[in-house]
Amino acid sequence: MDGTRMKTEKVMYFSEKEEEFANLLIEIGTRKNIAKVLVFLAGTSPATSRAIERGTDLRQPEVSIAMRSLSNRGWVSSRESKAESKGRPVKIYVLAKPIGEIMDSIESEKKKEATTQLAMIQKLREYIR
Repeated sequence: MDGTRMKTEKVMYFSEKEEEFANLLIEIGTRKNIAKVLVFLAGTSPATSRAIERGTDLRQPEVSIAMRSLSNRGWVSSRESKAESKGRPVKIYVLAKPIGEIMDSIESEKKKEATTQLAMIQKLREYIR
């Protein structure tokens, strides 16, 4: 050993309740990666992309794609922090809105989707009359 110390880092994992929360989001049509990142940030915010990768068991590209989608919706914001060692700055993510407001948005989207689908079914019924 060369005398350097390994850095220890606390890793957060999903509780049973958070796992269920993510699974319910997935069941209503949220993409798996987005659901996992959203639930992780709701319980552990702010978080580095590396912490999100570890805590959600997602790979870096999957986290990046989820972050882009969440950021485009205005649900997540990020800032850069200087790395402790040489190299690229570390991105730190935080929910830009309370999780309750995000759930309100999801509910509104799902109601709109359901209304649209019911209207299409009604139109289909016109074809069989």
